[in-house]
Amino acid sequence: MMTDRKFANTLARGLSVLRAFRISDDGLSHSQIVERTGLSPATITRLTYTLKELGYLSQNGNLLRLGPSALALASVAQTSTSFLDLAEAPMQELANQTQTLVLMAVRDGGSMTLVRTWRPRNAGSIWLETGNRVPMARSSTGQGFLAGLSEGRFAAMDPDEELIQQRKDAHAQLAAQGFVFVQGEARFSQTINAVSRPFFASDLGEPVVFGCGATPAELTDERILAEVGPMLRDAMRDLELKTGGRRALDQLRT
Repeated sequence: MMTDRKFANTLARGLSVLRAFRISDDGLSHSQIVERTGLSPATITRLTYTLKELGYLSQNGNLLRLGPSALALASVAQTSTSFLDLAEAPMQELANQTQTLVLMAVRDGGSMTLVRTWRPRNAGSIWLETGNRVPMARSSTGQGFLAGLSEGRFAAMDPDEELIQQRKDAHAQLAAQGFVFVQGEARFSQTINAVSRPFFASDLGEPVVFGCGATPAELTDERILAEVGPMLRDAMRDLELKTGGRRALDQLRT
């Protein structure tokens, strides 16, 4: 936990319990939450009791699930994100044209969580779903986020040398070509390839990331450079114009 005197560690621990839940979960046991958060069993007992009393968790037998207060908070957050309505049609069109999964992801601790996806119509492949997480390090989605993150917020992450270098590389890619991707063996997973670009919404404090992903056979590095990357870049530039958001390259100059 952070040592900043302004940082509320108890609140951070409680939020880490809520972040432990994934879209594929059919409830979590006490021990599973302990394992996913790294917190002690006694701490988890206190936190889950409080979250249940406040309606953020519900319990059925030995399993805990997100409760009505968490669902209400998620609904408010989605409604207040005004650019999503404007993104809906162009992102679906991008998915159809590229035959890739188009996604929007946000930072979630040291990972990136998918909060919206657009599947190409008539696609028969298995795709990632909302709620899935990918690591920030060595993923194209994570690199897109790092490329758009301000110096102050990046420093607050207390990054190691590897992450600092990855951010430099992502900055260089974004400045040179308008999109970011991790190539070849450097990718965290060899079963998916992706390209991304940060987006700066006026009502959010840090960038979100839009991207296109598919298997490496369907989305080669060469295809990213020649076709899909430029199409993502152009679609995001149009969205920036429609929403009045800051352009990704403008952010690099601040």
